[in-house]
Amino acid sequence: MFPQFSDLINALLGTDFCLPIQTFGFFLVMAFVAAYFAFKSELLRRTALGRFPVKQQEFREGGPISINEVLFSGILWMVLGYKLLLVFTQNSLFCGSPQDVILSLDGEPLGAVLGLLLGAGLKFIEYRKLKGKEVVVITKTTGPVDSLGTVTGYAAIAGILGAKLFHNLEDPTHLIEDPIGALTSFDGLTFYGGLICAAIVILRYVRKNGYNILEYVDACAPALMLAYGVGRIGCQLSGDGDWGIVNTAPKPSWLSFLPDWMWGFTYPHNVLNDGIPIPGCTGPHCFALPDPVYPTPFYEVIAALLLFGVLWSVRKRLNIAGQLTGVYLILNGLERFFVEKIRVNSEYSIFGFHPTQAEIISFLMIIAGIYLFSLKTWVKKTSHANSGS
Repeated sequence: MFPQFSDLINALLGTDFCLPIQTFGFFLVMAFVAAYFAFKSELLRRTALGRFPVKQQEFREGGPISINEVLFSGILWMVLGYKLLLVFTQNSLFCGSPQDVILSLDGEPLGAVLGLLLGAGLKFIEYRKLKGKEVVVITKTTGPVDSLGTVTGYAAIAGILGAKLFHNLEDPTHLIEDPIGALTSFDGLTFYGGLICAAIVILRYVRKNGYNILEYVDACAPALMLAYGVGRIGCQLSGDGDWGIVNTAPKPSWLSFLPDWMWGFTYPHNVLNDGIPIPGCTGPHCFALPDPVYPTPFYEVIAALLLFGVLWSVRKRLNIAGQLTGVYLILNGLERFFVEKIRVNSEYSIFGFHPTQAEIISFLMIIAGIYLFSLKTWVKKTSHANSGS
């Protein structure tokens, strides 16, 4: 496994250097980046078709910046300098555990002074240049895509917090025993928790701006599936614990062309240090699972990217608002429901059944998707029939 991005580069190129960027975090960021561009493309297409209203807005450009902006820039760079210089002076500690360095109160006072001078100085130069300039008012045509960056940012924050919250609901004992550690640790994120909380933020924005909710969610659906697939790459490469149940069965002959790890994998050097020690290994991640398990994150990467292709290919054919959302709910629910059968997860006890949290949510998503797609299709057919008669 490759807990840090440099581990992956070193394995591919035969190099030996430390780049303390967590693989899981890197692909989490890439998931949001991929979703942003896919979502932006679809919003632009639907806006051009007249499905979202546009409006004329006046913006003020130019003019002098305030002295408060100079102070804010100085303080921001002061904090960055305080930490960045510590990264260089304590590089070995930073490579081993970057979050401990970033989240601690430790830092370099010299870096803070240099950062303050740099940040405030650059802004002050800008302040002097713009001091005599006049404010210009311009008119621009704006639509939903113009605030996409802000929406994506808020959805990302809400999604990560929701993913953390739902993960702790799956393991309330750990939350009760160590609430601070459970809420602030970097491991343990539940996709559906993130999806639900991010959806709440997005829907609030949609209602506030008067856009058609189903039309907006339709535009977002393929991007969500793409983000899920890209994010799962990080789960697989880092070995974050989202693997499947033990699989000691021999690989079927009809799958003989596949590498063995695609059937059963022990996740050596996983980021959790879960399992048994690897003989002769030195370093921070020297554990492997005692028995091979199903590499479910890899399966989900393939499934999600294929399903993104399906959604992207049919998005222009499903012209009734809500239909594409219905298809997304069905496909996402089916994918997650069946993969849960071979995943390690906490189970609930409900009337003699023992479903996982994801199974419950995915089942509800399937039902909701079937209902939404059927309702919108039926309403459209009924309206056509009535107009024809």
